Amino acid sequence: MPEFLIDGPASAARTYVFAPGAGGPMVSGFMTTIARGIAAKGIRVVRFEFPYMVARRRRPDPQDVILDSWRSVVREIGHPESLVIGGKSFGGRMASMMADELQVAGLLCYGYPFHPPGQPAKLRTEHLKTLATPALIVQGTRDAFGSREEVESYELSKAIALQWIPEGDHSFKPRAKSGVTERENLERAVDYGVSFITSI
Repeated sequence: MPEFLIDGPASAARTYVFAPGAGGPMVSGFMTTIARGIAAKGIRVVRFEFPYMVARRRRPDPQDVILDSWRSVVREIGHPESLVIGGKSFGGRMASMMADELQVAGLLCYGYPFHPPGQPAKLRTEHLKTLATPALIVQGTRDAFGSREEVESYELSKAIALQWIPEGDHSFKPRAKSGVTERENLERAVDYGVSFITSI
């Protein structure tokens, strides 16, 4: 049975199921800030970790194990029609591969890894062309896994909306001379997520 870290009211109409990136735990600074920010707006947020993270292994589980983890998590929480699933980077990408199958209300990804850094030809977008679940991807404009210039040239489903974090990298950190602060960017990311979750 998955172990959950839950923020926000149990009576919330919507629950955001929030998975971490490949290299970070569910209690990382990014995950905690986003989860608590969304929960403060009256949305229940459930965090969890994939099996390799629980075992404190560095190498991610095979994809079929990760996807089965998503199935188990949604089955355990129940009421998929009230769930928005997603996550940071890897966690969001794996959620995007399951959203249609699980028939959840929505998909919310923070820092989607459209391609490996420095390898723009290795796109991870094929399934995003036909995604039917309402989705929001919140992306830094200078993300090495998919910058604004790159992403806006991709063929993506009309079900997917994009919101851009100014000067943000993969974790939305801006350049020091940009005039934008990391706190401002994380607040933007929370606001975008809340607006999406409450609109579907």
